[in-house]
Amino acid sequence: MPSPTARALRTLELLQARPGTTADQLAEHLGVTERAARRYIGILREAGIPVESARGPYGGYRLGRGTRLPPVVFTEEQALGLVMAILDGQPGAIDTGDPIGEALSKVIRALPEGIGRQAAALRAYASAAPDRNPARPNPATVSTLITAVAERRCVSVTYRAESGDEWDTDVDPWAVVVRYGRWYLLCRSHRADAIRTYRVDRIHGVRKSAQAFAPPEDLDPVAALEQNLGAGWRYPTRVIFHAPLGKVAPWIRGPMGRLEPDGDDRCVLTGSTSNPAMYAQEWLASVPFDFVVDQGPELTAAVRRVAERFAKATVR
Repeated sequence: MPSPTARALRTLELLQARPGTTADQLAEHLGVTERAARRYIGILREAGIPVESARGPYGGYRLGRGTRLPPVVFTEEQALGLVMAILDGQPGAIDTGDPIGEALSKVIRALPEGIGRQAAALRAYASAAPDRNPARPNPATVSTLITAVAERRCVSVTYRAESGDEWDTDVDPWAVVVRYGRWYLLCRSHRADAIRTYRVDRIHGVRKSAQAFAPPEDLDPVAALEQNLGAGWRYPTRVIFHAPLGKVAPWIRGPMGRLEPDGDDRCVLTGSTSNPAMYAQEWLASVPFDFVVDQGPELTAAVRRVAERFAKATVR
């Protein structure tokens, strides 16, 4: 169980993040009684940290003005979890010469000796395989987009598709979503008057405007991204599967499009793609049910090439 000192430090963090926190709210976050929560407030005051309290509906505890907080403190579990998350998402950070690796070194040096030694050992003796398909967006681009999302300001982006085509477009930036290591901008395109999803690592310029926008009130960024990843691309697709929707659905990824029932024993997948070859080789080929490409000459040609290649592999 956390020690009284650890709980007192956690109380300090809560008051810093949520001024006006009440005793019962502290108790809930700390997993203790309200009386114990008040005792941790007393420990902070005894340590010379001014904690003010106020009664009434808008009362609660808050740190006094001018309070100088101690450095950020990590538990061993938190520190090791942070190092693991960085190495998992950025394998290059295992190298101290990498920009993220340099930042990780600073964090490790700032840790208490015992915890820092554990974190340094994890980094030194762990091995990280390089990402064969890195898609790290420019931090400055991400920062500009996040600011525009927060301020609800329209932006103009320069986008370069996988095919090499490049264009400028004005959008309402609704959200930045991280999905399986890829960063996406979920937005409404002014030109198409429709929802679009753009890979942030393929955005090569962002310019904010003074024009404001209002996102949908019921927006669920992750759900909207999954639904729209397969829409708005250059080549339309429509595939009929000869199996019930319930069996096919677990094999369909969000970017493949929208899957709908077509009777009891068939379902239809409607979407679009910028890369018919990948759609055929990596996605459709992995679905273990019979299907027919109903629309999309580019996808039809890609599926035919895959079928011919597999057919040749069986000839002896």
